[in-house]
Amino acid sequence: MSRPPAGGAARSQAAISQAEFDRFRDYFYRRTGISFDASKRYYVDKRLAERIEKTGAGGFADYFASLREPGRAEEFERLVQLFTINETYFYREAHQFECLATQLLPELTARRPGEKLRIWSMPCATGEEPYSIVLYLLENWPQLASVDIEILACDIDTAALEAARAGRFGERALHRLPPAVLGRYFTPAGPDQFQLIPAIRQAVRFQQVNASSPEELRRCGAFDVIFCRNMLIYFDEDSRRRTVEAFYESLREGGFLCLGHAETMSRISSLFHVRAFPQAVIYQKPGATQ
Repeated sequence: MSRPPAGGAARSQAAISQAEFDRFRDYFYRRTGISFDASKRYYVDKRLAERIEKTGAGGFADYFASLREPGRAEEFERLVQLFTINETYFYREAHQFECLATQLLPELTARRPGEKLRIWSMPCATGEEPYSIVLYLLENWPQLASVDIEILACDIDTAALEAARAGRFGERALHRLPPAVLGRYFTPAGPDQFQLIPAIRQAVRFQQVNASSPEELRRCGAFDVIFCRNMLIYFDEDSRRRTVEAFYESLREGGFLCLGHAETMSRISSLFHVRAFPQAVIYQKPGATQ
């Protein structure tokens, strides 16, 4: 077992007591809906110690007091960046995009011909998911040219949103894309870097939203399809329920909610109908002809 690093970081980390960990955990949970259990203690302490050292705070008490002062939004956002995982890639769980193109959108357009359809990617991290939706529909849904579709992508992490708007990605994020798609919609932007062409970047609107705030979710409006994949696994039971209920309110009648493969609605809410399509299990808000 390696020894802990010497210096201020180690001393700051050791200075975080159980009571202080509990205070921070409760505060972060109230702000974000993300819950840290006892197994995450070392993970949380280490990152708090990094911020205590880098901000020059005298210890946890000083840092925590300053964190709650007005005007410290930037420091809280740095913590969010440390405690959220934004690593993803294009065409992740692509079977759901296939379901979107072959099942969900045809059903929605038949039900509401000529109306705008709204798709929500929440959380969107650095943009791979919403941009994947655009690319997949361009390549696989010919009706796209005749349907008005709006895509809103949201995340709590402002740094991730800034990177998403830039639309610049490394080879790791692009490894699932067919070469023809990469060639049509990306341009080289340096060693192992590619940038989405402007037309694709402009097809997605990005906005900061805290998923644990029902008020912020409601302000985004009504949607026909919501992609919320691999976020609820970081929430506790109460936060999952509140978030899913807010998504239910945000869906138009007959709208669809897509969760990640490791997530299921069975222990969260009974509000949705379960639709088993050939490509994926999708959750539908009742109330429209189905």
